Amino acid sequence: MKETGQVIVCAYKNLPHGFSVDWKKLFEWLCHERWSCEKVFFYTGLEAGNDALINEFDAISKLPCSVVRTKWYQVFKRKDKTVQIKCAKCGEENVKVVDMGYAKKANCDVDLTMDILENATIDPEVEMMIMTGDGDFTPLIRKVSDIAKKIYIVSSQKRFEKARMIKGRFSTKLRDLINEKCDRITFIEINNWKMKIKRDITT
Repeated sequence: MKETGQVIVCAYKNLPHGFSVDWKKLFEWLCHERWSCEKVFFYTGLEAGNDALINEFDAISKLPCSVVRTKWYQVFKRKDKTVQIKCAKCGEENVKVVDMGYAKKANCDVDLTMDILENATIDPEVEMMIMTGDGDFTPLIRKVSDIAKKIYIVSSQKRFEKARMIKGRFSTKLRDLINEKCDRITFIEINNWKMKIKRDITT
């Protein structure tokens, strides 16, 4: 992959894939086994009480060339939805309030953006690997593609079934940008790395 310059890898946790990533394996794959990356950034939300994940990223943060950006999850109430239901027998309409439950969010987007912009300006020979399928990063990637020597987008365009639901969505905006700037931006299917980076499931 690398002939000159520096490789900056931004490993972003929200990826559209159908398997669980072992983040230590990912680090080894990127730095030692395949890509010879010089710096790897991890961005993730942490939840109080999830000691396994906390300890996992604490250990990763102590590895050479690893930078871990974490934030605590903030829990918020989703807005309830009001729906009208019409009785099939009598035709009478009833209004029902559906409890949409709670959601949690740890916004690491700003940290990722600043790290990418900062490192993109260090060296004109820099190559960057950004792991995301989120279209919100399209303007950032477009800007950086004019600076960096090469950008690799690691994600998945595949859909998978989980809990009887079809999941996975790669942004159309990102897909269009890759097609537009195919000389500077290359797509990598993360499922091709699956056997190297997936988490082992123990029973």
